[in-house]
Amino acid sequence: MIDRDGVERTGNLEAHAAAIPLRTIIMNDIAHETSAAVSGKELMRHCAEFAKRVKLSGTPEELESFRYLETCLERYGYRTELLSHDAYISLPGAARAEVDGRSLACITHSFTRPSPSGGLRAELLDLGEGGAADFARADCRGKIVLVDGIASPAVADLARRAGAVGQVHVSPHEHLHEMCISPVWGSPSNETLALLPSTVACTISNVDGEAVRAKLARGGTLEMVLHAQVDTGWRKTPLLVAELDGPAGRDAPFVLFSGHHDTWYFGVMDNGSANATMLEAARLLAERRAGWRRGLRICFWSGHSHGRYSGSAWYVDQNFDELDRRCVAHVNVDSTGGIGADVLTENGVVIELAGLAREATLAETGQHHLGKRPSRSSDQSFWGVGIPSMYGSISHQPPGPVKMRNPLGWWWHTPHDLIDKLDEEFLVRDTRVVVATLSRLLNDPILPLDPAAHLLSLVEELKTIAAPLEHDVGLEGVLEVAESVFRKAQSIKALKGENEPAMIDRLNAALVRVSRALVPLDYTEGDRFSHDPALPQPAWPALQKLRDLAAQKPGSDEARFVAVGAARARNRVLASLREAARALDEATA
Repeated sequence: MIDRDGVERTGNLEAHAAAIPLRTIIMNDIAHETSAAVSGKELMRHCAEFAKRVKLSGTPEELESFRYLETCLERYGYRTELLSHDAYISLPGAARAEVDGRSLACITHSFTRPSPSGGLRAELLDLGEGGAADFARADCRGKIVLVDGIASPAVADLARRAGAVGQVHVSPHEHLHEMCISPVWGSPSNETLALLPSTVACTISNVDGEAVRAKLARGGTLEMVLHAQVDTGWRKTPLLVAELDGPAGRDAPFVLFSGHHDTWYFGVMDNGSANATMLEAARLLAERRAGWRRGLRICFWSGHSHGRYSGSAWYVDQNFDELDRRCVAHVNVDSTGGIGADVLTENGVVIELAGLAREATLAETGQHHLGKRPSRSSDQSFWGVGIPSMYGSISHQPPGPVKMRNPLGWWWHTPHDLIDKLDEEFLVRDTRVVVATLSRLLNDPILPLDPAAHLLSLVEELKTIAAPLEHDVGLEGVLEVAESVFRKAQSIKALKGENEPAMIDRLNAALVRVSRALVPLDYTEGDRFSHDPALPQPAWPALQKLRDLAAQKPGSDEARFVAVGAARARNRVLASLREAARALDEATA
């Protein structure tokens, strides 16, 4: 197989190494030496500590566990700060569903609406999988909708828009998965408050779901009563920052390494094992910091599970300028070392870092990373800043007979997420991938970013959109600029073996500036200073208005209306490309 940079990827590590510059091979050796020191005993010792407490966001038990993290990192030599900030948190309480006088076991969800006194009583409407087309074909106003699958913000958003008063999810099996159903990323603002869920939401088992559907199939209407309690409001939540500076000091570039600490139940895999991975990586990297080229900042978030990434979103909002000036990349880690999790090819990676993910994954596991596009999840609050990111969950379960929304195991977000769901060997393996990745980001003289791959993706997307548009919005000129910037980025690859310090500094600054220009276009709707909803997005969402125009009948009034927004989207792309071109030109001047 030939990848985008023209290198043949095979299972032969020697053949692969021959295609990599000598400097990169040396950096890989350093990364591998560091990753080889990962200790399963240390990892499991941390996991045993995390297995002691339920860590709901903003609770005393969570704060106590944060202090354990703080103590460990201080012992490893990091400068730490345990912050406390306001976050809008929702903790589900008791729930019950009733049909024909029979009570069904169920759970409610974070950010559900609480039921009224006596319960929410309404007609039940079966919408199958609960997609946009399913909601569009039915009158949902005033009804409780029944949908397949684990609860999600996408269904909550569709239900709100359709005027439903309740939503009942049918689990794919007997286990009921805790979920946050808010599509609002981070704590809501006055502009996004109205987008919070408006339904009473519950989940029932697959057996009870089949029984309810059998009653519906017998004809007539069926009424359901939902009882749901939820504690939603502002709370103080912790956020731990730990840092070791690079050789240039406190105002120099750094790599961000993060994961959430709050849990559903004991959450030993999600996210205790990943927190153990973080601590072990912090220990090993600190012991070998003599060769670092940049600093390491480690953040542990609260509010991931019960505040829709409120901790990381708050941190961006409060530290945007510093992150913009100094942060070169973000490595996020979630749910490492699960039993049976032997697939490491499909974790999400921003295009610029896909090459690094391929090299680290192949070297540490022998598996070939597929460069999968990251989903809108995993505390990826940093795309608006323009920071390229990697991972989230590292390893996944192979496909199974039960259709799951998340491939992290049947115990995910249930009371069964205990220490027996960890495989020490897999936990070491996953941690080695993370350590090798971070070692490269910290030690490589020239950042392992590939702007040419990202620009090639943009060129291909622009060609697809431009084909039916002809001359409507001047995309031909934008495409010419994109191709020109792509060629500039390709030429940068020839400088990867550069040894002159000033040139290395200029190249790294240029790579970061290109990321700042491209990442917001590819992974957000384009506003660098706000947070898009936690809803599915296409690649290059900032181009969506151009796609919308391409779908209109030429010359129609609707096309003219859509063209107004399309022209603005074109201008945003062109401005970002000009910035990327300036950065690349200045690097080689």
